[in-house]
Amino acid sequence: MKNLQEFLRSFLQNKGQHVFLSLLVAKLCAFLGSLFVIRLLPENEFGVLSIVASVFAIFAPFSGFGSQQSLLRFGSLAEGSSGKKALSKYLLVTGFRYQILLSIVFMVVSFFFVEKYEDIVLMFLFFGVRLVGFFFLNHIQSELRINSNNRGFARVSNFVNISGLVLLLALSYSFGLKGYLVAMAVTPFLCFFWYRRDLLHHSNEIFSFKKKEIWNYGLHASATALLSDMLFSADVLFLSFLTNENAVANYKVAILIPANITFLALTFMQSDFPTLARNYQDKNFLKQYISNYYRIFIPLTIIIFAVGFFCTEEILHLFFSAKYTDNSLIFALLLAGFCLNMLLRNLYGNLLSAVGKMKINTAVSAFSLLSLLVISWFLVPEAGIKGMALSLTLSMLISGLLLLFAFRHYLKSLK
Repeated sequence: MKNLQEFLRSFLQNKGQHVFLSLLVAKLCAFLGSLFVIRLLPENEFGVLSIVASVFAIFAPFSGFGSQQSLLRFGSLAEGSSGKKALSKYLLVTGFRYQILLSIVFMVVSFFFVEKYEDIVLMFLFFGVRLVGFFFLNHIQSELRINSNNRGFARVSNFVNISGLVLLLALSYSFGLKGYLVAMAVTPFLCFFWYRRDLLHHSNEIFSFKKKEIWNYGLHASATALLSDMLFSADVLFLSFLTNENAVANYKVAILIPANITFLALTFMQSDFPTLARNYQDKNFLKQYISNYYRIFIPLTIIIFAVGFFCTEEILHLFFSAKYTDNSLIFALLLAGFCLNMLLRNLYGNLLSAVGKMKINTAVSAFSLLSLLVISWFLVPEAGIKGMALSLTLSMLISGLLLLFAFRHYLKSLK
């Protein structure tokens, strides 16, 4: 019990409560925005928008070719503010060049959907602008985190998300789909209120890490994040090819709440990542961290699943509408999958990232994506969106167990 108290005390000392509240605000804003759009747009328009958003989710983790992930990892290890600033400046300038290339590739992808869906290129264009803003937002947040400024991280996140939600509601209500697209494109650029102009000024300051090492980690981190998020986007994209936009809309509604509960686990990972990175060779610290994590999240996930399972129809009716209550089984399957995800995949994936074992993360993420495609290939034609829900749940469980075994092997290698 004493160790659990120290665990929670350390969380509070790192201003983890601010991170928790900011992630809660972010999830609530995203949820309310999605809920508003679901009720505002016709089912077919929402289905097409979901397809574009899923492609965006695939590209977003690759922002800057992993410059933000490298900044978070190596910035946490850097000693002194001068080294952190030099690293941040280098990754901002170089990462932005890669980001422009990434945005071009993102736009090219839109032409694969032109024949089947009208006006989809326009949607891709606005989301392409959002992708650039996403790069700057992530960089600023990573810089705040490496300087142990979780309070500042929370302030940026809250300002961008709350202001973005207000903008989205106002423009969507006034101009419909086009207003929504403008709001989505503009929102991440609100982070410029925290932008430091001195990052672009010439400096003789240097950092101690090798550039090859930095980009090797960043690219593997991006590939891992890309493959990981593809796991939660490939389902929608696969459904769009095998079924229709109405099936996509129903599946998107069913997964919206289960997918968002993982912010509870991400709260600890976000606030503790720099500490975990600095203690990557401390076997006792890592083992104790896992033990305390489970003391909190095993009871929590049991409660979440129990409430969701017994109140499925009421939840779907309350947050969406009566026409979506037929998705109760899909909702329950996905809720079970994401509860297991918090206990396995979220925990061990982030731990492997913190200790620098990104290649393992990349390999497991690739395998889990392949598992999803193979399993859904057999289940979706027979069971439709129920088959996709089961496929995603099984894929998350498989990847979580593989990450568990990989991290335990790493622990055994430590003295």
